[in-house]
Amino acid sequence: MKVKLSVRPLLAVSMSAAVLAGCVSSAAIVPQPRQQPAAQPKAAVRGPAGSVSVPIGQPVRSQMPRPAGPLDPGFRRAPAGLNDRIYELWRSFPGKTGIAVQRIDGEWALSQRGGDLFPQQSVSKLWVTLAVLDAVDQGRMTLDQRVRIGPEDLVVFHQPLAARVRAEGSVTMSVRDLIETAITHSDNLANDSLLRTVGGPNAVRAFIAKKDLGSIRFGPGERLLQAGTAGLTWQQSYSVGRNFEAARAQLSAATRRTAMDNYLANPVDGASPAAIASALTRLARGTLLSPESTEYLQDVMSRTRSGPRRLKAGLPPGWKFMHKTGTGQNLGGMTAGYNDIGIATAPDGTRYAIVVMLGTTTSSIPARMALMQSVSSAVAEYHGR
Repeated sequence: MKVKLSVRPLLAVSMSAAVLAGCVSSAAIVPQPRQQPAAQPKAAVRGPAGSVSVPIGQPVRSQMPRPAGPLDPGFRRAPAGLNDRIYELWRSFPGKTGIAVQRIDGEWALSQRGGDLFPQQSVSKLWVTLAVLDAVDQGRMTLDQRVRIGPEDLVVFHQPLAARVRAEGSVTMSVRDLIETAITHSDNLANDSLLRTVGGPNAVRAFIAKKDLGSIRFGPGERLLQAGTAGLTWQQSYSVGRNFEAARAQLSAATRRTAMDNYLANPVDGASPAAIASALTRLARGTLLSPESTEYLQDVMSRTRSGPRRLKAGLPPGWKFMHKTGTGQNLGGMTAGYNDIGIATAPDGTRYAIVVMLGTTTSSIPARMALMQSVSSAVAEYHGR
């Protein structure tokens, strides 16, 4: 069932969480007088404090699902009131929060802390798959290419595929099946196997640079990322059972806190909400991959199983959503990265890139999901105004 939440209940939940956590977004200040974006397509217009609504370049018309243009409501500027709604949701939520919304079939984008770097966690699986599909487009790989996965490849945390490897000794899968498993199930082992096959972290970074995706970093891979965040040096034995959690529990509180603080201050897998929204827009417009790979990846993302109560749950019936989630480690009730990014399509075919990233938060999981639902619900509510 789709859930549409109003701002008022969420504000009540968020303010309550702020009192308990003693932590409110550092940019929560009194908003400036409301201003509307200028009509000129090149002007950037400031909204409430910390926000910006930016007209963007003309979309690729051949990629648009329906005719659009200056006469289409919301084509050149965000609907009146949406920027203020997003600002209020952002302002009232405890912790470091980033929100970005961009109309894919239009000329505007808006954000709160849109330029700051946030931990991506499993959101970064999207860049691995994009790099793989780009290699397929270039003829350097094929979707039917076979990849062997053995015990030496096992990683940490969510890796359902590991059970097969342990039971069978090794598993051989196609690149196509690994993409499906990595994106729809957020399987860390499938993702790291794709990463190894495409050429490692440097290959993904090269793709990000080649496509000029902006403020998007790619980390060292799941094993080194999670070990470093915890304050550990990776050992392959950590991939077995709960060895990683046991080793982490043996660390001193000071060691864990220092490692976590260092990660949050300069996340090796950090990305800005605005850059991710722009990348999603370019993916939807068909300017990152071939038409075949573009259609294939969006189809895979539409089957994502993780995070059904995040952004997706805020959209009303008739809307479609394709997305990728990401969730980081916990320390002292704080989660380092709780994210959802995706492409929402209205019943009339208009598309929006929506990004919500919680860099640090002690709010309950229901409160986090309620924030995300309220953001996507606001986009749907103001659509067409």
